[in-house]
Amino acid sequence: VALAAVAAGFTNVINLVIDNHAQWFVVVPGCLNLVQGPVNYQNFLKMGVTPENIQLAGHWIPRDLVLNIPKDCERRIARVKSAVFKPRRILIPVGGAGAQRKFICQYVKSLEPLIKEKKVQLFLNAGDHKHMKAAFEGILSDIGLDGQYDVVNSTAGVHAFRDKLLSGLEPDSTVTLFSFEDYFPAVATTDILSRVADVLACKPSELAFYPVPKLMIRRVGDHEQYSALRAAELGDGTLEAREIEDCERYMDLFVNGSELLEQMNKSIIDNNHNGVYNGCKNAVRIALERAQK
Repeated sequence: VALAAVAAGFTNVINLVIDNHAQWFVVVPGCLNLVQGPVNYQNFLKMGVTPENIQLAGHWIPRDLVLNIPKDCERRIARVKSAVFKPRRILIPVGGAGAQRKFICQYVKSLEPLIKEKKVQLFLNAGDHKHMKAAFEGILSDIGLDGQYDVVNSTAGVHAFRDKLLSGLEPDSTVTLFSFEDYFPAVATTDILSRVADVLACKPSELAFYPVPKLMIRRVGDHEQYSALRAAELGDGTLEAREIEDCERYMDLFVNGSELLEQMNKSIIDNNHNGVYNGCKNAVRIALERAQK
């Protein structure tokens, strides 16, 4: 879009650069390219992008998530420190083309003991991928949960589910499957549910930058490893869990203690104070300032 805008003669063009790995095809000549982290900024300068065409802005995060960071993190901390054990809520979205099917199904299967002991609650977002809906249904049947989970298939249903949990109630079932016919509700669901998830278990895509404690599962593209490193260094996510055994070890830390999740939430609060998650807000401000010159 930015490339087309520059070619069409627009003079105040802002390009929001994805990922945390500097590659030529994600920057656009003739506009201001905004990046999410300092390593990407440094590497683009090393590659030869001129300083007037590159600037550090912060993470691209939905406004609702940013505004609610303090109370959402405090609520998560209260849950993990509760004297009465609270199941850890694990949000597992499937992004892109749904290429993670095999690994995610293995991961869900590894959670069988924790599901049956009611130590975790799973929010499975199959998006608009019919093959992932079928895969989730199959693995849930394999672990003896056939017919024992709820299905949500509308944006209104997603909002109602989130609002119920925000009110202090628990889900009706240990596992909830979210599946849609269209693209938009599939993408929006992860944004909506992130507020009530204790852990976002996802590959290191753009979700790696979200202000939610994250289990970074195996990447699909090699460039994604650098986004996992960004999350780990900021303290709001794990290092990349390349094998199921890595996932199981992190799950043990999440479930059988409060320390790691408490640290991640405190890091998110600190990062928020430092403006780490204000990338979208900063992009609008920068665009308006440039328009006034």
